[in-house]
Amino acid sequence: MYNYQSRIRYSELDETGHLKIESLLDYFQDCSTFHSEDLGLGVEYLKDRHMVWVMSSWQIVVERYPKLGEVVTIGTAPYDFKGFIGYRNFLMTDQDGNRLACANSIWSLLDTESFKPIKPSDEMMKAYTLENKLEMDYAPRKILIPENAQRREAVQIRVHHLDTNHHVNNGQYVRIAIDSLMQKYPIKQLRAEYRKQVYLNDVLIPYVSMTQDEKYVVALKDQDENICCIVELEGERK
Repeated sequence: MYNYQSRIRYSELDETGHLKIESLLDYFQDCSTFHSEDLGLGVEYLKDRHMVWVMSSWQIVVERYPKLGEVVTIGTAPYDFKGFIGYRNFLMTDQDGNRLACANSIWSLLDTESFKPIKPSDEMMKAYTLENKLEMDYAPRKILIPENAQRREAVQIRVHHLDTNHHVNNGQYVRIAIDSLMQKYPIKQLRAEYRKQVYLNDVLIPYVSMTQDEKYVVALKDQDENICCIVELEGERK
C-alpha cells in the first residue's frame, strides 16, 4: 500500500478539537493524488492525454477522529479495474498502527474532449499494482433518497469550490451537504454518490431528509432539479 505520514493541523479541526470528516476526505484524496504523481501518472500526465479520473462514489468509515498534533499515516491501494472504472481503498492509522478510518472509492476515467468514458492505457494498468481489498463492511454505491425532503438555502458555486479540472471538487459537495444540516452531527460513516459535474456560477440546492434508521440524506440538485450528488451521513449509535 502506498502511504505517507502527516500531522493533524489546527486548520483541519472541528470545534471539539478533532479532525473534521471533510478534512479526512481531503487526506484520502491527497493520498491518491500523491500516489499517481509518484508513478508519473498525475495531473499533467492526464492533462496531456486529455483524460481525467472522476469520482463516482465514496464510502468512508471512521473508528476514531484524531486530535491536534497527532501523527497519522495515510495509505491507498487500487484493488480492481473494470473497463473504464477503477476501485481504490484508503486507510488512516495512528502512530501505533491502530485504524482510525478506512474508505472505499469508485472512479471513472473520462476523455475530456468527448466526455466519454475510456479504458486506462496499458501504461497505466502496468503502473498501478493491484492489492487485496481492505477488510471493511462495503456498502452499495447507490444511495436511496427518502421522501419528504426539506429544501435548504441554495449555494452558488465560487472559485474556491473548484479544482484543477475546473469543476466542483468532490470534497466540496460533502462540505455543502454537511453545512445544510445546520447542526453538529457526529459522523461515523459517510457515503457520497456523484452524478453530474457542477461548474463555476452554477447553483446547488440541498434537499435534506432522514431515513428510518436515522441517517441524514442530502440530495444536491441544480436549478433544473437534476441530482448532482447525494450524500448520506450516519451518526454514532447510542
